[in-house]
Amino acid sequence: MTVTVKVLIPAKQAENAQTTQYTATNVKAIIDKFTVTNTSANNVTFSCNLVTVTGSAAASNLIIDARTIVPDETYTCPELVGQALDVGGFISTLAGTATSLTIRASGREIS
Repeated sequence: MTVTVKVLIPAKQAENAQTTQYTATNVKAIIDKFTVTNTSANNVTFSCNLVTVTGSAAASNLIIDARTIVPDETYTCPELVGQALDVGGFISTLAGTATSLTIRASGREIS
């Protein structure tokens, strides 16, 4: 078994459409840190799903549901820290407004 520390999602602006941000391709993954920073002047909601290989983003895998991120806030997403993804599982996010939230995640991949 090999464990690799990795940036799972490099810093980027979250989209205002449900978007796959990371897929555990041929590995299992553990999320160690996930941050969301509101770079806009308005409140913006953020949602995150952890989805299995055969699934799609839905209420059944919604981990963060429309959490309001206030201007200049960095939210550290304690709901995601320590969560595991099996092979083929993925992280999907949704921002209430495009180009307002910067997201970044790091963790470990296990192969």
